Amino acid sequence: MKKGIYIFISVFLIYWVATLFVPGIIEKRSNPVNSPAPYKVSKEAIDLFNSLDFVADLHCDALLWGRNLTKRSNVGHVDFPRMQEGNVALQVFTIVSKSPKGQNMDLNPADAQDNITLLNIAQGRPLSNWFSLFNRTLYQSKQLERFSDNFNEQFIFIKSKADLERLIEARKENKKVIGGLLGIEGAHALEGKLENLEKAYEAGVRLIGPSHFFDNEMGGSAHGESGDGLSEFGKQVIRRMNEMNMVIDLAHASPKMFDEVLEISEKPVMVSHTGIRAILNSPRNLSDEQIRKIAENGGIIGIAFFDMVVGKDEIKGIVASIKRVKNLVGVEHVALGSDYDGSVAVPFDITGLPLIVEALLNDGFTEDEIRAIMGENVKRFLLEIL
Repeated sequence: MKKGIYIFISVFLIYWVATLFVPGIIEKRSNPVNSPAPYKVSKEAIDLFNSLDFVADLHCDALLWGRNLTKRSNVGHVDFPRMQEGNVALQVFTIVSKSPKGQNMDLNPADAQDNITLLNIAQGRPLSNWFSLFNRTLYQSKQLERFSDNFNEQFIFIKSKADLERLIEARKENKKVIGGLLGIEGAHALEGKLENLEKAYEAGVRLIGPSHFFDNEMGGSAHGESGDGLSEFGKQVIRRMNEMNMVIDLAHASPKMFDEVLEISEKPVMVSHTGIRAILNSPRNLSDEQIRKIAENGGIIGIAFFDMVVGKDEIKGIVASIKRVKNLVGVEHVALGSDYDGSVAVPFDITGLPLIVEALLNDGFTEDEIRAIMGENVKRFLLEIL
């Protein structure tokens, strides 16, 4: 009996110690920065960047990794202090609840082994998280709420148009005030239950991407096996999201789902983090036809920062992608959608956004166009939807 108790205690201690160190090691390997801060840019670019009233980014998975986002870290891409340092007004934080083993841009089976289960175990998260996608969603929602409460009244958890207006007004007096909007990447997190949409809303979720890297109860993924459009459940979710003033994100939708959502939705939609197929041909990226459809819908397109969507020279690819959208449908339909902390290598963390301003200036973009791209388009879009 005593031997059994000793073995149990030893195993528990080993596991506890592992939860202190292993998650950080995993994150450091998963989210590298190709060029760490500090970043050097021209005086013209930094002056323009610092004058921007509203800088926004449409996609970040920082909640997945378990870091305390109220503390500045040298790991990962985003936390609240670095948002302040980088003059970022608004970050969309997305909840990742499942990631298939062997995840790739082309084809992922829905029944593949889930990497997030193993990560939750390594992080020492509650047993209720280990085998429930929806519990993982609620857990990360509560994390953002807690971080908001613990950040010296300088973080606003955006749940309504009034909250966004409060953020805009607060930053006129104090640019240290920042905000976050909460989203879900992949409606598999709802576990096929419409009531879970209501519960997610109550937890603060205001944005949902119907699919991620695999097909789910809502329909097909751009990287899934079926190529399906919206299921009946998916159609119910889209209609209810419209009623609740929630943002629909088509970043990983199959082409058929993409078109069917645009047919059903009575509100503009977004593609939060993507590339452009004319710049880099990938099933992950948008065709010119899809770009035009988003613009006709009144939506916006966030350009991601990593090489698999913009090419090996990321900054050059980011600017080329922005320019393609601008030339096709107008600058009012393009924004930033980094995919920070999304298990990707990026050229700079969130304090490096002045590098984009410099690259846009060098490519002939006007100051008004740069203001729109860096955040004003997101502000306008969210004020309309929320």
